[in-house]
Amino acid sequence: MAAEHLEDELIEGVERPDDPSPENEHHDEDNRLKPEFLRSVRDALQEEDFDRVYNLVEPLHPADIADLLELFEEDQRLDLARAISDLMGVEVIAELNDWVREALLDGLPADVVAEIAEQLDTDDAVAMIEDLDREDQQAVLAELDPEDRAAIEAALAYPDESAGRLMSRDFVAVPESMSVGDLIDFLREQRHLPTDFWEVFIVDPLHHPIGTCALSWILRTPRSIPLSDVMKREQTLIPVMMDQEEVALRFQKYALISAAVVDEAGRLVGQITVDDVVHIIQEEAGEDALLLSGAGDGDINEPILLTVRTRLTWLVVNLGTAMIAASVVGLFQGAIAKLALLAVLMPIVSGMGGNAGTQTLAVAVRALATNQLTSSNTQRMILRELRIALTNGLALGTLIGIGTTLVFGNPLLGGVIALAMVINNLIAGLAGILVPVTLDRFNVDPAVSSAVFVTMATDVMGFFSFLGLAVLTGLA
Repeated sequence: MAAEHLEDELIEGVERPDDPSPENEHHDEDNRLKPEFLRSVRDALQEEDFDRVYNLVEPLHPADIADLLELFEEDQRLDLARAISDLMGVEVIAELNDWVREALLDGLPADVVAEIAEQLDTDDAVAMIEDLDREDQQAVLAELDPEDRAAIEAALAYPDESAGRLMSRDFVAVPESMSVGDLIDFLREQRHLPTDFWEVFIVDPLHHPIGTCALSWILRTPRSIPLSDVMKREQTLIPVMMDQEEVALRFQKYALISAAVVDEAGRLVGQITVDDVVHIIQEEAGEDALLLSGAGDGDINEPILLTVRTRLTWLVVNLGTAMIAASVVGLFQGAIAKLALLAVLMPIVSGMGGNAGTQTLAVAVRALATNQLTSSNTQRMILRELRIALTNGLALGTLIGIGTTLVFGNPLLGGVIALAMVINNLIAGLAGILVPVTLDRFNVDPAVSSAVFVTMATDVMGFFSFLGLAVLTGLA
């Protein structure tokens, strides 16, 4: 890390209003920073008028300052961060895109990064430090207070994207023996409570969570009432090794605001709150969509070489599947030579099959991700998609068959392409559901690899069914 970048004021931050005030002069109707505002900041920065830069940025909410940094070119971000150093509080750091935050932190000395981490909640500090190189991680951890270092090292020991990485160790837990009045006094006297919490966890002597008390219940209950009489005993516990996607599904299914995280022995070790889960849902939804296309993370701040490597890998795989499809076409060179119209029409069959397969695949991947598709209803899902594929195939086949007959005056050609369209739609529906289900059974992410196999199936069968029928019927 370069010690000369950014002043110590970065860690101090300033008090800012909680509301982003989207209707001010710097935002458009969609709450995005206006292009003219960005130009004003950029011009002032290029003119080295840092006072003007500061005055322009100062009214913004921390989330908007993070957006502003992300919208600037990489070589301008450090200059902007220096110009507004005492506005760069922990709220801004926490809101930054992972790649942008990592680049900024690389320009800071380890002790400054450590001070920032100490002001963040545990989960946010872990998210910040885990993106650093191993050497930088150790340097930052060495600068932390022993208590903070132990908490962060414990979190980093859990697998990536697990509840252990996601959870915050800042929570309130009290014994069942307390009364409501005792709890209220305890909360008032404690000086190191979490910044935000919505419920208090009740634990037994072994620190196992046995219930929860919402703050609204505590405030409306007489002081003399024991917590055991007012607490809610039913609660959703999150195992520390649970994948974050499953965590998000539980929050969504049970409408949770927060949930206790327990270790293998059932002891309370942390909590996960809904604000963290919202980020997970956004990440997972975008990740699945991008993986289906082979675009990797799809982050516009990702280094170019890493993006090229990710995309090129899947493009090479697609090249291989395209060659397989081309070899099928090669088997029918003679038929195509006799009737050139086959070469004109066969991409229609494979293309429509590919689109149909992609539709089914998207539905299947989403159903798997949200636990709507399980082993108990896979057969019903397959039959459903086959009925849809047959209906669509008959409709499309009828349209293309009639159109081909009218345009080329060849009823047999129209019948061949119509039947090929029906066959390939059935193949598309079957592949679109079977491929992701099969990959999921083998613990392979269906969003990563399914599209390649489904496209190969629809291309190969589209060409084979159309050209094969043309030969069988004597058309070519």
